Amino acid sequence: MNVAGLRLPLRETIVVLVTTFVLVIDWYHPPVLGIGPELSLGLGRMGLFLVVPLVTLLLLGERPADYGLRIGEWRIGLAVVLVMAALVTPLVLFVAGLPEFNLYYRHDPSKVAGAVFGGWLDVAAAEFLFRGFLMWTLIRLAGPMGVVLATFPFVFTHLGKPELETLSTFFGGLGFGWIAWRTRSVLYGALLHAYLISLILLAASR
Repeated sequence: MNVAGLRLPLRETIVVLVTTFVLVIDWYHPPVLGIGPELSLGLGRMGLFLVVPLVTLLLLGERPADYGLRIGEWRIGLAVVLVMAALVTPLVLFVAGLPEFNLYYRHDPSKVAGAVFGGWLDVAAAEFLFRGFLMWTLIRLAGPMGVVLATFPFVFTHLGKPELETLSTFFGGLGFGWIAWRTRSVLYGALLHAYLISLILLAASR
């Protein structure tokens, strides 16, 4: 694609533009569906972060399986999820008791289930957007550096959350990126991410 002399790879440019577009829409127009903020957000992000990128790939003639929608190396994936879950559980339980985290994640016990389910939808869609759609496109363009590049917009989506969490997401994002790269699947990062969001919501709301 030639833009006034600037030669750009068509597929990669479209993927970066679509990713930017859905993130801007998500920020300025959070969905309000009357079913609780977390569940509304989760459903909205399933549309923006999963459906829109999938339709984009199909229009480009790409196979979603090449972007992490596959089982992949399941033995490695499940082993990593179990080990990492065991390692981070004490840390998550600790930070859930910190005032900043407790204030952000605490819910009325009657609404925790909806918040957890909404969190699952949210992180599953986000894993595909960042570690599938965007990361594998950037890997094709920039090699392994694509894992690092895809982490930056992921960090920015955490602005407004507790500062310590936002700072930690650069390293967490690299970890999720490595899992997706090693297993060639977004499934295992989504499972670990879902476990983490469930744990902190339940711990802060107990």
